[in-house]
Amino acid sequence: MLVSAHVLGVNVQPTVEIGGMIARTPGIKRGSPHLAGTGVLVRTIARLHMQGLLPEEIAAEYGHLTLAQVHAALAYYLANREAFAVEIAAEDTEAERLESEHRHPACSA
Repeated sequence: MLVSAHVLGVNVQPTVEIGGMIARTPGIKRGSPHLAGTGVLVRTIARLHMQGLLPEEIAAEYGHLTLAQVHAALAYYLANREAFAVEIAAEDTEAERLESEHRHPACSA
């Protein structure tokens, strides 16, 4: 016999579909995957995790994110790890290029 949570007096939160937690919209964050409704990129969450932060620490660092959002970002990253590795490497190369262009000549010696 199936009994509803309402009949039992249990407070049940609505189900969250995790597929809607990640957005990839042209014109927003250059089309990079981000947590829907936020400006936080999936790769930002992944980088923090790679630096050793736990999901709970990341959620605390970004007070407006839920732990579920952080886990969704990490799951998305892990499912697409190869694509992110290419994207992160390209971002690092571009950062190094910009730094070398703007480095003071005395710092190069």
